[in-house]
Amino acid sequence: QVHLVESGGGSVQPGGSLRLSCAVSGYTRRTLCMAWFRQAPGKEREGVAVFDSDGTISYGDSVAGRFNVSRDNTKSILYLEMHSLKPEDTAMYYCAALPGPASIQAHLRASEYKFWGQGTQVTVSS
Repeated sequence: QVHLVESGGGSVQPGGSLRLSCAVSGYTRRTLCMAWFRQAPGKEREGVAVFDSDGTISYGDSVAGRFNVSRDNTKSILYLEMHSLKPEDTAMYYCAALPGPASIQAHLRASEYKFWGQGTQVTVSS
């Protein structure tokens, strides 16, 4: 019922920037907690950024200060602006959502989320 479609991934040099977008459709609930996760081969899925329905924002420790999450409910789009990208940021990035608001403790737990997009690949290399 809730459909999420990511876009904006690609290849970039270290220190560069990318902006990812997540288009939301089909949701019947007025409130959604939305988030970005990422997963590299052989690694666990990692919480990147969360924009909850009550406006609360959370960032993973590895991206805090470099990434910025924003939300446009009018257009039903979640954004992730990524700056000062590092090779360690290379991963498949997924958009996710759950009925909100959620607890801050739950924000970065992948198991909490019910709806997932297909992912968009981000590769950072020189």
